[in-house]
Amino acid sequence: MTSSPLKIGFVGLGIMGAPMAGHLLKAGHTLFVHTRGKIPEPIAHSRATQCTSARGVAERADIIITMVPDTPDVEAVLFADGGIAAGLGRGKVVVDMSSISPIATKAYAQRINALGCDYLDAPVSGGEVGARNGTLSIMVGGPEAAFERVKPVFELMGKNITLVGGNGDGQTAKVASQIVVALTIEAVAEALLFAAKAGADPARVRQALMGGFAASRILEVHGERMVKRTFDPGFRIQLHQKDLNLALSSAQALGVALPGTATAQVLFNSCVAHGGKAWDHSAMVKALETLANFEIGQQAA
Repeated sequence: MTSSPLKIGFVGLGIMGAPMAGHLLKAGHTLFVHTRGKIPEPIAHSRATQCTSARGVAERADIIITMVPDTPDVEAVLFADGGIAAGLGRGKVVVDMSSISPIATKAYAQRINALGCDYLDAPVSGGEVGARNGTLSIMVGGPEAAFERVKPVFELMGKNITLVGGNGDGQTAKVASQIVVALTIEAVAEALLFAAKAGADPARVRQALMGGFAASRILEVHGERMVKRTFDPGFRIQLHQKDLNLALSSAQALGVALPGTATAQVLFNSCVAHGGKAWDHSAMVKALETLANFEIGQQAA
């Protein structure tokens, strides 16, 4: 950590935000927090100062981090009555670690810059496990000086920290990441479903594939989820849907075809239609199982 404690604000203490904030507390920083729901017990029973509004967080902290679900949530946290913008003073840094629209991010950055403050978009990859373990990948967009100022804070929450470019470029990198993740989940699901339907043990097939060129973190973690049928999030399907919507709408604006991404979104839509919006995104396999009328683990005929 830095040589002396920093005054850090954290708005949004959900599945991801709570453990991320916990790492900052563990490192000895002074933390001011606000969240829409109930303060998680580990934070509530810590020395963090609970604020009644996002504005209160911004008034007290020098670096203010947001971690909320979607683009409208970030806009509200920043600019609604009692929002962060109302509590800012010159020289502060706002860091949005949510996964939202790159286009909206650029507009938000301009509004924060006009208040004399820096803005970094710093979405993360690695899910709940990465948040708990402090091993998130962090993709950052914004000015280099602000990045260097906040980097010691990022290093408490993640391991692979990259300044991608200017404001919005961090969010663009996250959208790209979610394309890769969705398509890899689909590939793993198709492979294990094929193997199971052919009569092979999907757990042993997964083990065999882990030693070859098909190995991946998703095969390791989500392949196991598919085999063991453990679909509690994790990362909810509805949030991955949101990220793929960003990819597809941006692709349309850019005139780029993303056929694999579109297919993955259709499979997620099928899961949601069957009541699965809160399933872990590895449960995409259920949509493929429905099409095959066969479930991994089921005895092949």
